[in-house]
Amino acid sequence: MEHVIDAKTQPRAVDYLSIVLFTVITVVALVAVPAFGYFVGYTWLDWALMVFLYYVSGMGITVGYHRLLSHRSFECRPLVKVGLLIAGGWALENSAYKWCADHVRHHARCDQDEDPYNATRGFWYSHLLWIFYKSRPELNEKYEIQFRKDPLVMWQYRYYVPIVLSGLAVPFVAGYLYNGWMSGLGCFLLAGVARTFLVLNSTFCINSICHIWGDQPHTGADSSRDNWFISLLTFGEGYHNYHHAHQRDYRNGPRWYNFDPSKWFIFFLSVVGMASNLYRVDPDRVRYQA
Repeated sequence: MEHVIDAKTQPRAVDYLSIVLFTVITVVALVAVPAFGYFVGYTWLDWALMVFLYYVSGMGITVGYHRLLSHRSFECRPLVKVGLLIAGGWALENSAYKWCADHVRHHARCDQDEDPYNATRGFWYSHLLWIFYKSRPELNEKYEIQFRKDPLVMWQYRYYVPIVLSGLAVPFVAGYLYNGWMSGLGCFLLAGVARTFLVLNSTFCINSICHIWGDQPHTGADSSRDNWFISLLTFGEGYHNYHHAHQRDYRNGPRWYNFDPSKWFIFFLSVVGMASNLYRVDPDRVRYQA
């Protein structure tokens, strides 16, 4: 019989680094960013880079961390994988090694005590508060081991901090080259810090909103919900009930009209020969799973 650790009786250590980092990002995004906009103003480059980097870092999470690594929904060339690992690192959501282990555990223990972002503990816990606690090594061990075998995942894990810093340096350098120090600062604030804050919270919405509000057309086995609005913010991840019913499908939105840019990008990669073995479930054969 498998031994299940009682998470309720095992207090988790507070992750002070995560608290400090998120507090700094939040204060800068909500105070410094609008203040700079009011007193100095942002250029077209600042806004363009914010949108572009939101897309790049968000897709690094949805396509790279989530569908490629956590669920093995497709295979891709090493160069594509490295690009996705760098883009995912720019989202500041932890290394792929840690992120994917948490996510696999979420699916294995959804809505149970061992679920890292257990939605039954309330909106704010599943949305945000869970990141302020360290995962106990004995819980993650069996979920991490599969990712230790991947040399590119471990490469990103070793160089995670430089990768994160490069994601913040890119907008500053671009702004500086465009129009000097103040332009660099503005681009750093908007396309660096504010963009990171938005990507973090859009991803958090999948853990919280998509387990509380929405429809359950595919499975009632857990609290997952389909929420089309969240898909607009997360490149298709809002079709979360379908995802929980068919975890390996490279599409979260299975119908052609479902807004799922992540599946379109993966399909594009396959068309140009950069991805293969796309796993899918025929929507006409999908049945509700109790």
